[in-house]
Amino acid sequence: MVAGAAALAAAVALSACGAKTDAGGSSDKAAKADTSGDTVKVGLLNSLSGTMAISEVTVRDSLKLAIDEINAKGGVLGKKIQPISEDGASDWPTFAEKASKLIREDRVVATFGCWTSASRKAVKPVFEKNKSLLFYPVQYEGLEESPYIFYTGATTNQQIVPALDYLKNQGKKSIYLVGSDYVFPRTANKIIKAYAKANGMKVLGEDYAPLGSTEFSTIANKVKASKADAVFNTLNGDSNVAFFKEYKSAGLTATSMPVVSVSIAEEEVKSIGSQYLAGQLTAWNYYQTTAGAANTEFVKAYKAKYGQGKPTSDPMEAAYTSVYLWKAMVEKAGSFDPEKVKAASDGITFDAPEGKVTVDGASQHIYKTARIGKIGTDGLIEQVWDSGKAIKPDPYLKGYDWASGLS
Repeated sequence: MVAGAAALAAAVALSACGAKTDAGGSSDKAAKADTSGDTVKVGLLNSLSGTMAISEVTVRDSLKLAIDEINAKGGVLGKKIQPISEDGASDWPTFAEKASKLIREDRVVATFGCWTSASRKAVKPVFEKNKSLLFYPVQYEGLEESPYIFYTGATTNQQIVPALDYLKNQGKKSIYLVGSDYVFPRTANKIIKAYAKANGMKVLGEDYAPLGSTEFSTIANKVKASKADAVFNTLNGDSNVAFFKEYKSAGLTATSMPVVSVSIAEEEVKSIGSQYLAGQLTAWNYYQTTAGAANTEFVKAYKAKYGQGKPTSDPMEAAYTSVYLWKAMVEKAGSFDPEKVKAASDGITFDAPEGKVTVDGASQHIYKTARIGKIGTDGLIEQVWDSGKAIKPDPYLKGYDWASGLS
């Protein structure tokens, strides 16, 4: 993905032009969901192929688990949920095309999915034009709100800022930034640099690689030469496999120069290999090891459905939770109508595997607990710090003086 706000806008515009169908639909009239029968359709929009499949297939699986559980208990407003799964194929024009298909042809009542911010930016105008709801389950860079998107992953003050606070409290005074070349890493790093400037932390380097890149020897050597105290990693997808292999080849370790990652969860650890990741840090809101009865049941149910060797992860949990939050909104509203569902959303709670979450109706984000974890040799992530309570979402970082002027 290209850099900069202007370039991003151009890329999203080109994405819409490149789709095989009009991403907003052939008519200016918003599509109307079909709720006439004994079932209602929901869209599942995930990369089932391409560079992001390493992360997104399991998100789709956790969405199906939630739907199966809800259907087993009678569905929503007396109707069973019928999932319609589409492959975004790690391609942003395809995401826009599939979103339009789900809304206008399948006439879904809501859609759950997307991972990268590039995919979310590509579909955002589609959902807004058609006045249809998207539930987005992945942490992101903040600085966004949409009347037709509910963000159930972390925003910046629930993940990136706590991770930086953790590094600062551990005595880290310099960092090196490594990320994929698209909107999330570049915007996140803009925020990180503003934080660093205000908190006496030096940024000793900043490098980006194309999404899906497997060449990291140069970047690994630059990171090593910087002698930074830590690395902040915003790489996405299977690029992480190549990066951490080169990191180890360069002689770097979690002890000599720890990496804190915000897009590596248990599923990616399994794919990369714990021999490359043991001791490294992650920042999320949920781990498979998170304590609590709700998580015990979630992990048990997921493994029973998909295999005992299949781990759970933060985006999977946020996706699973999003279906239950949508159900609660619909039942409170007494309707599948998006406007009524939105109006009913504020204050909706759910005892999620990550702990109790609450919908902030004003921003359509979720109160979430921040957690720092350390990757073990067994591939699991153990919590080493948490925020103690759920953090109110602040997508525009209005509560931080150093962030003024970022949005």
